[in-house]
Amino acid sequence: MIHNLITIRKMIMKISKQTKEILKNFSTVNPSIAFKAGNKIRTVSEQKNILAEATVVEDFPKDFAIYELNQFLGLVSLFENGDMDFGDKSVTLTEGSTKSRYTYTDSSMVTTPPEKNIDLPSEEVSFSMSKDVFARVQNAANQLQLPEIVVRGDGETVKLVATDVKNPTSNEFAVNVGEDTHTFNFVFKTENFKMIAGDYTVTISAKGISHFKGDVAQYWIATEAGSKYTA
Repeated sequence: MIHNLITIRKMIMKISKQTKEILKNFSTVNPSIAFKAGNKIRTVSEQKNILAEATVVEDFPKDFAIYELNQFLGLVSLFENGDMDFGDKSVTLTEGSTKSRYTYTDSSMVTTPPEKNIDLPSEEVSFSMSKDVFARVQNAANQLQLPEIVVRGDGETVKLVATDVKNPTSNEFAVNVGEDTHTFNFVFKTENFKMIAGDYTVTISAKGISHFKGDVAQYWIATEAGSKYTA
């Protein structure tokens, strides 16, 4: 009986503000999400070119899936400090006299991430990207309607450049982020720069994959065709 009571208590929890912000960000990677029991939240884009992971303060009691994450977060926002009770088929939100039930979706309806994170096959370029630099380059790309963000090395400096790689007369916005003796051009779609605001350590492999590691979350993002690296 005592064991059963402990189990019931563990099924009821609150979600912190930071976890809500992480989930809001992850909804831009994939509008659906499959939760696993534990304190890690992971998602992958439907094209499987972006993988994201965050370790949170909550310990989710069971596996479940949400088909419309933004809709669910909108419901959660109606409860200032509500409790969540995770049942077999739905989660019940309660605060005072207010109560709501939200039904899970079948996990087969959600594009789910691989069981393990990606190990970069090689590490050609590494640099630090501050929160300020990330925001400035992303804002410039949006303001100038530039479709790509490129990590460019000219043999001396490493730059983060908002540009249009198909247009030789494109407007550009560039910020120096480091030094490197190699020449390279790693291309990312601007729309794939979905990271939550923060500082990141960036590592890029010439094999077509990159890793953005931050304090709150980490992302693996595929580089685009046309990326080049000269050893």
